[in-house]
Amino acid sequence: MDGRQLSLLAGAGSAGLLIAALGFQAAGYAPCELCILQRWPHVMAIVVAVLVWWTGRVRGLAILGMIAAGAAMGLAIYHTGVEWKLWQGPTHCSGTIGNLATMSAQDLMERLQSAPVVRCDEVAWRFLGLSMAAWNAVFSVGLAVVWGMAAKRS
Repeated sequence: MDGRQLSLLAGAGSAGLLIAALGFQAAGYAPCELCILQRWPHVMAIVVAVLVWWTGRVRGLAILGMIAAGAAMGLAIYHTGVEWKLWQGPTHCSGTIGNLATMSAQDLMERLQSAPVVRCDEVAWRFLGLSMAAWNAVFSVGLAVVWGMAAKRS
């Protein structure tokens, strides 16, 4: 495969991951804030693949695609660490509601009403012991490699 074909393959891989995420969402697995955040680099990778297809310029765009896949991987690793309780995630989706002793009843009610329904530190689905975020990290590594091969073969 040449660089252009590899770029299109990597873009299709990101599209497949987004379709899978939307499929899980349609099946009732509501995404948390970090899940949504992980989708944006894949959107960018798809845009890069379309630009490769449209312009025929591979090397520079493939490097951008590799960066997008790397960003998706980094966000997925961060989210996986939050799920495994290796580090604290964003407090509004994985922490507590704050120091109850210093809150007024009105502040507490506002915090509770604005809290997201889906927590970032709870795993909703696992396959072979890995969460969706962990699988996103694994597949994103593969996509970054494909983007890198596209850049090299251009």
